[in-house]
Amino acid sequence: MSGIRAFFSLLRKALKGDNIDTTTGKIDTVIFLLAVPMIFEMGMESIFALVDIIFVSRISVEAVAVVGLTESTLTIIYSLGFGLSMGATALVARRVGEKDAKGAAEAGMQAIYLGLGLATIVSFIGMFYSRDILILMGASDSMIAIGLGYMQWMLIGNFSIMFLFLINGIFRGAGDPAIAMKSLILANGINIILDPLFIFGIWIFPELGVKGAAVATTIGRSVGVLYQLYYLVNGKSVIVLKGKIWQVKTKVIKQIMVLAAGTAGQFIIASASWIFLMSIMSKFGEHVLAGYTTAIRIVIFTILPAWGISNAAATLVGQNLGAKLPDRAEKAVWRTGYFNMIFMGIVMVLFLLIPEQLIHVITRDAAVVKEGVLCLRILCLGYVAYGYEMVLANAINGAGDTKTPTIINFFGFWVLQIPLAYFLSTVLDLKSTGVYMAVPISEACMAIVFVIIFKRGKWKTQVV
Repeated sequence: MSGIRAFFSLLRKALKGDNIDTTTGKIDTVIFLLAVPMIFEMGMESIFALVDIIFVSRISVEAVAVVGLTESTLTIIYSLGFGLSMGATALVARRVGEKDAKGAAEAGMQAIYLGLGLATIVSFIGMFYSRDILILMGASDSMIAIGLGYMQWMLIGNFSIMFLFLINGIFRGAGDPAIAMKSLILANGINIILDPLFIFGIWIFPELGVKGAAVATTIGRSVGVLYQLYYLVNGKSVIVLKGKIWQVKTKVIKQIMVLAAGTAGQFIIASASWIFLMSIMSKFGEHVLAGYTTAIRIVIFTILPAWGISNAAATLVGQNLGAKLPDRAEKAVWRTGYFNMIFMGIVMVLFLLIPEQLIHVITRDAAVVKEGVLCLRILCLGYVAYGYEMVLANAINGAGDTKTPTIINFFGFWVLQIPLAYFLSTVLDLKSTGVYMAVPISEACMAIVFVIIFKRGKWKTQVV
């Protein structure tokens, strides 16, 4: 009983949101305190995608397909957001480890300025080129008619996506992930309420169809961002944006740009490969595309919490290297990878045993369910390897070495995964099965490379 009480006491502490000093204390305890709110944070992020697709699936198969095409394009924005987020996390965590609170706050402020500039560019593209993007992705005229408004709203409203990722990265680097978690709980709650209201025109709300999902998501995320900004200005975190912190610091901006370019490059490489895979899938018919889209939403729902665990590695490495404790940083990463591997292994078993029940949560269309089940059962075969891979990649990023993971991603996705997917699906005529098979094969290969690189230990000497 004492063990159970100790567990729940630790859980309450993790969810409460005290600042966490990762340079002292038991490593497993520190990992738990960091990872729990990060898991909830990423779990909330995955709910956005799941809730939208549940309601959109009530409209039509075409609606689901066009959301899939749009989301594959939006992964570029997610990549930019994640890139900036990881860059901010690495720099903020290093300064916090060095006990330089002012430097940490300056890094956070300059990252926000960068995010504002990027979001403005993406919004401009969405305003004038949404239709062209859908055409380029292979959408039919009927799919464009249904989903153009969704695409426009998501691209123009990308400010909410960009800042939600970015500011959460700042809080994670400061060892205060609970605020990031709470902002996403708030954003999700609003999205869940508004989704059916705007999609189906309930009560006083207009019936916007697929576009309504984008409107609800944008409003929900924007409220979450306002909550974050309130705590950045008025909160009790290590990071407080007051006084001269608001001044533009070109030197710090350049540091973040170097870090963010590498991490964004990693995500863009991966995201672009998914866009390519989506374009291959679109050749096999709308039901196949809808099944793939549905399965990927469930995959995202499970992978993002695992990303939450792996994000803990970035904070642990950054703060401990800043405190001149490289051996503690390495030990923490291996333990985090072990925990993430167990989590992903459990999810793999679920995907193998009950995929139909999981797909039925979203749709009952027989053809869509069949394809979704096939996708889940094949993709999950690479989950154990992927669990370790994402932790090691985030750890190396957290150390400030963003070049190495970028190179590994390029070869893993563009030299191996995409050619293999095309060969298996088109040359060998395995169709969608070939695309799915290429994913776990490439992930397993990249995991092996990351283990070898991490063991060499060059990341310990990285200066930021």
